[in-house]
Amino acid sequence: MTPAVFTGAEAVELALVERSGFVESRHLGSAVVLGPDGTVVRSLGEPTAPIFPRSSMKPFQAIAIMGAGVPLEGAAAALATASHGGTPAHLSVVRGLLAQAQLSEDALQCPADWPLDSSARDDLIRGGATKKPLFMNCSGKHAAMLLACTVNGWSTEHYLDPQHPLQLLIRDTIERLTGEKVVTTGVDGCGAPVHAMALTTLARGIQRIATASDGSPFALYRNAATLKNAVLANGWAIDGPGRANTVVIDRLGVFTKGGAEGVMVMAAPDGTTVTLKVLDGSLRAATIVALSLLADAGAVERSAVEALVPELDLAVLGRGLPVGEIRASYPA
Repeated sequence: MTPAVFTGAEAVELALVERSGFVESRHLGSAVVLGPDGTVVRSLGEPTAPIFPRSSMKPFQAIAIMGAGVPLEGAAAALATASHGGTPAHLSVVRGLLAQAQLSEDALQCPADWPLDSSARDDLIRGGATKKPLFMNCSGKHAAMLLACTVNGWSTEHYLDPQHPLQLLIRDTIERLTGEKVVTTGVDGCGAPVHAMALTTLARGIQRIATASDGSPFALYRNAATLKNAVLANGWAIDGPGRANTVVIDRLGVFTKGGAEGVMVMAAPDGTTVTLKVLDGSLRAATIVALSLLADAGAVERSAVEALVPELDLAVLGRGLPVGEIRASYPA
């Protein structure tokens, strides 16, 4: 039997969309909140069912790359973890990783795409450019993977094969940080292996990354601390100007990484961690739901979350003017 994500009957309402006083849409899903000591303090829906974390798995992949002998730090570490907007600043760092590997852009095996950042995309189109793997939001991760391969003398042609030494190391790193065996492996949108896990499992791994110390006696946790610090210091790199992950990181100091198909992970400075999956795959409400859960847990100030709302693209428009909102609506 093919494993499947939790059903609508197992999910709960996480958010709603209101237009002109009328509830137009509802987003169902599951979520879990871990307290600073790692205990589950809130559970919504079915957070023990496996999901694909998608790009929320990137922090684990970046830590594995560091464990393979690549000394990622600063913006380069953040780009290895990023779903970046494809601005010139992002592309400069990706090109730098490829230059370190002494490889051209042709070595990237992520799909050709346009930048997520609309201004960057428009500039490229006006300049006559076409879609390229370099512009794809996962190109930083792929460039870092290729650098790990050249550092270790591994094949750069087959770096996305699940049995490639790098991919085996990534899987092992995930299992060490989460404390659970991978239950299912698939192919992510960028072509890399993606490993299914429960939201509770994902939360434990993210919490261990977010609370890691650079003084740890274990290289795994020193690398995790380096990654965490790089992301918090370079919020622009992990997403882009005005984009949700960057706004949350820069304004609240919360370690944040969204993933396709409605996945979001956040860890507050005190270690409180939220992971969630919106069942219909939409990310539009994921940020405000995760922030609201952190505020409920006392890990961030509710007033600070409310101050961010205008920057999170939550307004419902009618003829260009606000006529409603997207807001969290999970059970108390």
